[in-house]
Amino acid sequence: MTTHSAPAPVGGPLLNKVTFIAGVLVALMAAILLYRFIFGLGAVTDLNDGYPWGIWIVVDVMIGSALACGGFSVAMLVYIFNRGEYHPLVRPALLASLLGYTLAGAGVIFDLGRWWNVWNMYWPGSVNLNSVMFEVAICITAYIVVMWIEFSPVVLEKFGLKDLKRKLNKYLFFLVALGTLLPMMHQSSLGTLWVVLGQQVHPLWQTPVVPLLFLLTAIIMGYAVVLFESCLASAAYRRGIEMKLLTPLAKVMLGVVAAYVAVRLGDVIVRGVIGRSFQLSLEGLMFWIEMACFVAPFLIIGTENQRRNPARLFVAGILLILGGSFLRLNGFLIGYDTGAGFRYFPALPELLVTLGMFATEVLIYILVTRRFPVLPREGAAH
Repeated sequence: MTTHSAPAPVGGPLLNKVTFIAGVLVALMAAILLYRFIFGLGAVTDLNDGYPWGIWIVVDVMIGSALACGGFSVAMLVYIFNRGEYHPLVRPALLASLLGYTLAGAGVIFDLGRWWNVWNMYWPGSVNLNSVMFEVAICITAYIVVMWIEFSPVVLEKFGLKDLKRKLNKYLFFLVALGTLLPMMHQSSLGTLWVVLGQQVHPLWQTPVVPLLFLLTAIIMGYAVVLFESCLASAAYRRGIEMKLLTPLAKVMLGVVAAYVAVRLGDVIVRGVIGRSFQLSLEGLMFWIEMACFVAPFLIIGTENQRRNPARLFVAGILLILGGSFLRLNGFLIGYDTGAGFRYFPALPELLVTLGMFATEVLIYILVTRRFPVLPREGAAH
């Protein structure tokens, strides 16, 4: 049996095969982005007037920010629903969220044609209060700042600044409340962008309830990433896995998945477009692949005994991550039709930048967990 106490650095060497490969991918990304900022989007992407958004927005921002909802999802359990037993999961989930959202914010700048004008987003004279994108941008920016402050006690602990940490703790309740509200606002608003795109989005995804679908899948993906990350970190660091926490967490996650499946299927049936999913088309196929990713976990971890198996939790987490990713990918790219004469497939530099973004998160996560008190301290008994 493994016991846990206060968080502690994992320790160990910073240079290994994983960090080396991640470092190479980050260096490639940096070189491509330097070229992009000098010569423009057309020099490194396959974007065009029909497809102004590619994988840098859909994957790095839309999907990346949803994958970064672990901190928000776990914080709801611990601080809103008073489930204090999940507290050991807060710091690693918050770190993953912090890295994911920070990189997603950077990804927006990569995709801006006139990136040097990004400051206009915050300039009062340029504000458009009727813009969905403005609400998303401000909420994400504010949430990134909130998460950095929420994570600062880890840094203060590392450098022995206990008095400063104690003073900061007096105000953390306010930051936690903001950290719960802001993701609910911008995750639902990311879905509202489909509504703005109108008939260009396939009827299987163009729906008035899309803000609710985005919010529910963000929560689901947050829990799924916690399962994925816990299993992976335990294997990589040869640590005991927190099954006493992950087993009940998986049950909570399945409850949210059930609500999502009911809303998703109910929506396409009520709107009378379920028949479109049975047509011989790429959109129909992708719809059922998306749905299968949400339904399969009930077969894999539907019972208590199944949820005690780390391998099953790991696979279920991957499937739910894929399901939420397909929802966004299908609506913004696969099920998006801007008219004849336009096509889009990501160019190699686009793919390398996206790989570099994920490699950056992996690299920083390893460096921080090895040197800062993030993961629970391992007990001596196994």
